[in-house]
Amino acid sequence: MTGMSVRPYWELRFDADGDVDTRQRDRLLEGAAQAELTDLVVFSHGWNNTRTMATRLYDRFFAPFPGLLGEAGPARLGYVGVVWPSMRFADESLGGLPREQAPGAPPGLDADTHRALDVVFPGRQQIVARLAELLAERPERLAALDEFAVLVRGLVRVRGMSGGAGDAADTGAERDEDGVPAMFGEDVTEVCERFAAALTEARGKTDSEDRAAFDSGLGGLGGLGGLWDGAHELLRQGTYYVMKRRAGTVGREGLGPVLGALASLRPAPRLHLVGHSFGGRLVSFALTGLPEGATVASVTLLQGAFSTYAFAERLPHAADRGGVLRDAPRRVGGPLVSCHSRHDTALGLLYPVASRASWDDAPLLPGDIRWGAIGYDGVQAVDDCPRLELAEALDGRLPAGGCVSVDVSEVVRHGVPPAGAHSDICHEELARVVLRAGRIGEG
Repeated sequence: MTGMSVRPYWELRFDADGDVDTRQRDRLLEGAAQAELTDLVVFSHGWNNTRTMATRLYDRFFAPFPGLLGEAGPARLGYVGVVWPSMRFADESLGGLPREQAPGAPPGLDADTHRALDVVFPGRQQIVARLAELLAERPERLAALDEFAVLVRGLVRVRGMSGGAGDAADTGAERDEDGVPAMFGEDVTEVCERFAAALTEARGKTDSEDRAAFDSGLGGLGGLGGLWDGAHELLRQGTYYVMKRRAGTVGREGLGPVLGALASLRPAPRLHLVGHSFGGRLVSFALTGLPEGATVASVTLLQGAFSTYAFAERLPHAADRGGVLRDAPRRVGGPLVSCHSRHDTALGLLYPVASRASWDDAPLLPGDIRWGAIGYDGVQAVDDCPRLELAEALDGRLPAGGCVSVDVSEVVRHGVPPAGAHSDICHEELARVVLRAGRIGEG
């Protein structure tokens, strides 16, 4: 691909069912064999990306690699960018850069997000149009919120979206009987209130007037504005739920078999997986789709948007269950590195609220620990899993194998609500983490 900062570079496109573009796959297999690569870095973008944005992300993230390796290094390194159909809410910031809203712009869905919803939910254009209308009008009637919730539930229950690798809760919680998150069966005002509170906290609205306005949100026809903010987030979380399942399916059914084919080349390159956000979930599920006996050399998760207990053998809140990916680290010859940041408000605030609202296996407890994200809290409940500062990881202290958590808050720190620093990942320090994890260029 022309215009990329690194070569050789290949792209792998997958559809929503995990089916790969066979021409791209064959081109990758042939090119990797001819180049006799020692190492191949495979990067998957997360939720909220278009194909163009994903390619730009790969270009930026990979740019430091040649300089870090040096011209005379022993590694012959290739690069792969995974592209899968993911939904983008165009009103969010990306890459740590603020997205400005035009003065006086009306609330609701912008045109780009509206079009994206039409693509993600084919045949549901009328539902999407009504949702956009309700968000723009923000009616002062609780019945309108109820209608909104019913419509979002209709989107989530699109045929072909239930089941698959991403359908079970990462923590082993039970799902409701029809495979739809419990949030769509609960009282809509309570769910919207939770989301609105999380958004308020993420935006830093802690002064007394803002807090008082929210607290009175259910107090009559003049107080529903904050709940419509929560309703907008409910729609976002509906697409989040679909993309969560899709990431698992594309990883297990699509990327896993391609990695197996790469591992069978002679000579075979060492495979290094990198995933951002839901891309971290995708590459982790790809481990479960590897053929018997195949492994990868390393995995680096950048702000992974899945459960902090996904790799746990036993859950601290349910000792009879383990994380959905508890066996995945055994398919990694080197370390499985989870980079996490306390500045990631998407994972620190919104992810736990969405997770609690999605699964109802037990009542919410004070200080409940079940709902954290691995990109915010790191790996939890895994034996012999060190927790390192970024400087320690770059100093060569990454373990030779197993899970390890690396606090990257020092560099992953910039961004605006609601995502915060979730997408602030294009840093040379993180490129160095990937190289260190895979021992790339170290002989």
